[in-house]
Amino acid sequence: MKLTGTAIPLGAIKTKKSVGCGEFLDLIPFADFCKKAGLKIIQLLPVNDTGTESSPYSALSAFALHPLYASLEKLTEDDKILAKIKKLQKKYKDFERFPYKELRQEKLALLREIYLSKKEEAKSSKEIDTWLSQNPWVKEYAVFMHLKDVNNEASYKQWKCHKNVTAKKIEELWNDPKTVDEHFFYVWLQYNLDKQFSEAAEYVRSLGIMLKGDIPIMMNEDSADAWANKNFFNDDLRAGSPVDGENPTGQNWGFPTYNWKNLKKADYSWWKNRLISASKYYDMYRIDHVLGFFRIWAIPYGECTAVLGHTEPFQPITKEELEELGFDKERIRWLSKPHVETRTIEEVNNFDYLGTHGLLHKIMDRIGDEELWLFKDSIKTDQDIWDCDIESYYVKEKLTQKWRDRMLIEVEGGYYPIWTYTKTTAWASLNNEEKALFSELLAKKNEKMDKLWEKQARTVLGELTKSTKMIPCAEDLGANIECLPKVLGDLDIRSLCVVRWKRDWEKPAQPFVDFEDYPEKSVATTSVHDSSTLRLWWSTEKDAEAFFEAFPPEDETIEVGKYNPETAKYLLQKVATSNSMYVINPIQDFLGLAEKYYAEDMEKERVNVPGSVNAFNWTYCLPVNVEDLLKDKELISAIKEIAKRK
Repeated sequence: MKLTGTAIPLGAIKTKKSVGCGEFLDLIPFADFCKKAGLKIIQLLPVNDTGTESSPYSALSAFALHPLYASLEKLTEDDKILAKIKKLQKKYKDFERFPYKELRQEKLALLREIYLSKKEEAKSSKEIDTWLSQNPWVKEYAVFMHLKDVNNEASYKQWKCHKNVTAKKIEELWNDPKTVDEHFFYVWLQYNLDKQFSEAAEYVRSLGIMLKGDIPIMMNEDSADAWANKNFFNDDLRAGSPVDGENPTGQNWGFPTYNWKNLKKADYSWWKNRLISASKYYDMYRIDHVLGFFRIWAIPYGECTAVLGHTEPFQPITKEELEELGFDKERIRWLSKPHVETRTIEEVNNFDYLGTHGLLHKIMDRIGDEELWLFKDSIKTDQDIWDCDIESYYVKEKLTQKWRDRMLIEVEGGYYPIWTYTKTTAWASLNNEEKALFSELLAKKNEKMDKLWEKQARTVLGELTKSTKMIPCAEDLGANIECLPKVLGDLDIRSLCVVRWKRDWEKPAQPFVDFEDYPEKSVATTSVHDSSTLRLWWSTEKDAEAFFEAFPPEDETIEVGKYNPETAKYLLQKVATSNSMYVINPIQDFLGLAEKYYAEDMEKERVNVPGSVNAFNWTYCLPVNVEDLLKDKELISAIKEIAKRK
């Protein structure tokens, strides 16, 4: 059966009872709207506690729910506190986007006030005590959050005490009578958040609507999980993505990579428990960055960019293999260590020859009498260069560029080529025969790595997807591993088809894939939270014209660059014809069917602008209360017509 749904950040769902942003219980009237409009799936962004970070993909806990989504009125009967809640509702009623940090602080303050008024009752509650025994993760989270409070919410790596803890130490801290009230606040809070979310999820399900969650692949390095379970994470590596056209130095996400070896020893219990916890609410889930379960782009901790990263797992090139290609010790050094010419730095140092020598001696060693330098062994990452005792920004900038100018990186067991090795000085110095021999060796390594990646994904994803009854859906954008579609198919994981990127990239002119050729086991969508909306895409981006030519509309009034409800209908109906089992479009794209909901500035309809960190991202709100959407018969009718898929 083909189903249609909508994707929305929970915080975007505004009702008359909301305090600043959408809350768990606001899903109830939103589900009523979806029921009327014929939508069978509601997809949410992650809803875990992210602390001071607004990004839902930067969680403090893989299990704890975000306090921002608590429905405050349901937690108290105290008239004074209710008056404060009303005041807060009024304060944020007309905000276009919610002020994340300010709102979080104000809601947390009220939650603490409510807790204090019910503290003794909560501590003696058998129901909460039972819930605590069923959710052992909350002890780690509570102790961690209290310590963060004591340290003004600083990263645990900056704490003076308790940076490194054992399970026994956490238990001791949990049982400390001096902090029992503080710890129990987080137990009470998470208990009530779970209760409210469970109530909303049950209601959604009662309407025949599936709730789809989002499971971020990585964890914040400053999280209760990374703090309490260090053996499951590689703290010396950070996850990211390699260099591409839009990211000339790649992306360094700052999240530690997983230690899959240790996770396997523990039967993947942490990951399984994470999914089991999510299955209390969700019928389906999105596996964020599924490619990372095959292989992750791992970057040495301390590197500011992702250029010197490598895939994990990786099949290293051995010293012996390089020697067989004819590279002796000196040549291998040339390939694997950045060599810096004096004049390169002199050019950004006012052409001061002696002064340049003086600067370079601080962090580099000269090679004999040559005007050529190697970085000292004390320089481990480019952050060491930025932190060194050299005043000139331009000199440091040039040195960090040269730091990345190497063909190979030495690791335990051998070497790996950097992603852009063909653009390095070392590669340019090889003759054609050497380049051909190296490329041949690398091709053999890549064949072996493909098998390693497939084996890892089948093992890990196979274990995780069978741990619950939730329907797994992959975020497999940008994937270029040959085995990926087969593995997803074999494990019954739905792939993702974003219309604007669903093209045959290998063919001339890169034509759009016909909708009937979309895989049946897939989720088709018009946009994602990191992309422009359908309206913004059609109005400002070049590939919209190619789509128009590939799928010409019957309505001759529709034209590229001009967006109105007729355009929205044409685009949404096209996507609805896809062969995909599910079509899940962002709510903004459905609201495009009614011009009265258009923001004057189209950019304001976005959820997130990747690569930017600001107060705008992740704070999108619906332009209208859900109560008003429920009364909009014209919009409901328009969506219902599109949701009727054959």
